[in-house]
Amino acid sequence: MMSVEIKRQYREVGELLKQELASGKYPPGSRLPPERDIAERFGVGRAVVREALIMLEIEGYVAVRKGSGIYALTMPATLQQQSKALMIGPFELLQARQLLESNIAEFAALQVTPADIKKMRAALDAERQDIESGGGEDGDKLFHQAIAEATHNNMLLALWKQCWNNREENPMWRQLHERITSNAYRREWLNDHQAILAALQKRDATAAKLAMWRHLENVKQRLMTLSDVDAPEFDGYLFESWPVQIK
Repeated sequence: MMSVEIKRQYREVGELLKQELASGKYPPGSRLPPERDIAERFGVGRAVVREALIMLEIEGYVAVRKGSGIYALTMPATLQQQSKALMIGPFELLQARQLLESNIAEFAALQVTPADIKKMRAALDAERQDIESGGGEDGDKLFHQAIAEATHNNMLLALWKQCWNNREENPMWRQLHERITSNAYRREWLNDHQAILAALQKRDATAAKLAMWRHLENVKQRLMTLSDVDAPEFDGYLFESWPVQIK
């Protein structure tokens, strides 16, 4: 009988491979790396990779040819349509994140464990190092991911990942984000993250929801000032903000 851990891991690896196939990393007809290479890259056992590839084969993403390897197939039409549908404006994306992640933070405050808090602190340490070194934004992602994981609900985690992946792959978001040249905004957002963590440590669901809402509102307002409001793709005017109601 397959363990719960292997079952969870193979689905995660399968979803990551789907994203790579959708991005064109493995064009139709090309061969994927061997199982052992995939296992090393994702830090899992070969049994996990094998189950993930079986899942992808059943769903029509790859063909496993005995003695030859694993080959990418033409991306299913449903996934092509999904990819096109996710080409949305940056402020529409932020609005969706605001609605989703504020509620995730609220629920995480009720489910959070000491191990979850430890991961969040480590993510903030990584974020500080990113800012000091002028590096990437891995710490930022790790912090938001740790909160989603703290819900201990795989569906909520999957929804968060879908939003974040669209953020990373959305060309309109990248174009807007590249206009920020100062680290000052990153320090502001680090302060926001610290407020979110403080609420989660107290297991204060209302405060956690409000802190996350305010954080993403701050992000939105900062990016709004950097936007070209006359650009055809500007979508900020469509989305008004409203405060989280504290009962």
